[in-house]
Amino acid sequence: MVNPVKRIIISGGGTGGHIFPAVSIANALVRLMPNIEILFVGAKGRMEMDKVPAAGYKIIGLDIQGINRKSLVKNLLLPFKLWKSIRQSEKIIDDFKPDAVVGVGGYASGPLLHAAGKKHIPYLIQEQNSFAGITNKKLGKKAAKICVAFDGMDKFFPAEKILFTGNPIRRDTVAIAGKDFEAKELLGLDQQKKTILLTGGSLGARTLNTCMLEGLEKLRDEEVQVIWQCGSFYYEQLAGLLKEQSWDHVCLKSFLHRMDLAYAAADMIIARAGAGTIAELCAIGKPVVLVPSPNVAEDHQTKNALALTKKRAAIMVTDADAPHKLIDTALALIHDKDQCKELAANIKQLTKWDADEMIAKEVLKLADRKRQSESK
Repeated sequence: MVNPVKRIIISGGGTGGHIFPAVSIANALVRLMPNIEILFVGAKGRMEMDKVPAAGYKIIGLDIQGINRKSLVKNLLLPFKLWKSIRQSEKIIDDFKPDAVVGVGGYASGPLLHAAGKKHIPYLIQEQNSFAGITNKKLGKKAAKICVAFDGMDKFFPAEKILFTGNPIRRDTVAIAGKDFEAKELLGLDQQKKTILLTGGSLGARTLNTCMLEGLEKLRDEEVQVIWQCGSFYYEQLAGLLKEQSWDHVCLKSFLHRMDLAYAAADMIIARAGAGTIAELCAIGKPVVLVPSPNVAEDHQTKNALALTKKRAAIMVTDADAPHKLIDTALALIHDKDQCKELAANIKQLTKWDADEMIAKEVLKLADRKRQSESK
């Protein structure tokens, strides 16, 4: 007898850019079908193993790692770990018996989708970036549907499988209306001063942190205050340096648990160009300076940023240029009302509010088709 409750596996993770969209899709599935059963599959030792249970979902970790570009020796075990993770994925599928599988990118996504394909479980790829990686391009050949957030993705995937959905956003994170005064009060900021939010993503960004540290005096002189999300790895050192100088125009945080307050308080934002970050920035609708990380596969963050700059929806400063251009660019922008207004209006137009539900509905369609084929 077929279980009346639909079962879905969501695989991937590694960074907030993969985890938060995955949780948004899960939440949308629950809204559409409250009795649905959802299982996450991630990579052991990665942040999804904490973040997913915190969101209320069960997760199983695979023994998988990415390619270590700094140490070739550490890659020697990679083929064995990949083989082992595929075997683990096959067992997870046999035990959970999913009706469909979703891959959001990250280390665990590849083995799980590969195993799903072997076992004839329909799977959907949620490609967040404007440039698809090698794994997703390969997996896309057997995917039932590929949900994308940028134009021109038929360069990487079969056109008939592509659905333009945009990237899912954390709805509570972008709900900023009417929170400006409260946000500045809670973050200890001056209500009258212009405010820059600098965020290097969930793990922090060395280049952005270095630029901000060296630009603090210039920002103070122009009476601009900063919300600075630096990442836990950098926090203690930076907090010590700030304490020595008594910078009162800086709110330093290792991680922003209430990102909505940071977004609400900011007049402009400096950020990396991860796909998830860009999706939230579009929904926020504030002027943005993007500094793409050069340390990502196929330099996809630069391509993400260029997709916005071509539409006059953001300003881009390269990682190499950031040390001598970033703070000056940010200050010039924050004092230019007309440019701020133009950038904010253009980026807001790129928002896809219902991406999570669009993707969830496609997942449920795949699950329905599988069940119908089994009942014949």
